[in-house]
Amino acid sequence: MSSKREDLLITAERLFYAHGFHAIGLKAIVQEAGVALMTLYNHFASKEELILEILNRREQAYFDLLKKVIDEEMGTVQEKLTYGHLLWLKNSASNGCMFLRAKEEFSSEPNHSIVTRVNSHKENLIHFIQTYGLPRIEALKLSLLCEGSTSMAETTDIKEVEEVLMSLVDCIEAS
Repeated sequence: MSSKREDLLITAERLFYAHGFHAIGLKAIVQEAGVALMTLYNHFASKEELILEILNRREQAYFDLLKKVIDEEMGTVQEKLTYGHLLWLKNSASNGCMFLRAKEEFSSEPNHSIVTRVNSHKENLIHFIQTYGLPRIEALKLSLLCEGSTSMAETTDIKEVEEVLMSLVDCIEAS
C-alpha cells in the first residue's frame, strides 16, 4: 500500500471519528494528510468509498485484537473476548462506536452502502464470537454487553465499566 494512501486513511479515520462523517470534507482530509486532492481520488473514487474502507479496516483491526487476546490470554472464551473488547475501548474507542456513529449519520437512507456495512459489521461480530464455540444466544448476550460498555465508556470511568462488565460476563457463564 502506498504511504500516501495510508496517510489518507489514518487522517480520515481520526478526523471522522473526532468530528463526524458529514462534518469533515475531503479538502480537510487532504490538507491534514499533506496530499493533493487528486491523490485522494487516485486511491478512492468517492468519500463514501473512503468511509467504507475505513470501516473495513477498523473491523479488521478489532477482530485481529480479539484473536490475539484469545490466543494469548487465560480464561473462558467470554472472559477473553470481553478483555479484548476492553483493551479496544481503552486504546481505540474513547469516542464510542464508529460504526454506530456512521449509521446515525447515514440512517436517512436505510439501504445506503454505509448503513448496510454497519449492519453487516454487527452481524459479523456475532458470527465471530460464535466461531469460538458459543451458541448464537450467548454470542448475542456478549455482544450486547460489549455494545453497552462502549456506550457507557463515553460517560463513565473505564475502570468502573470494566469492573461491571466483567461481573456481568461472569453472570452469563453461571447461567
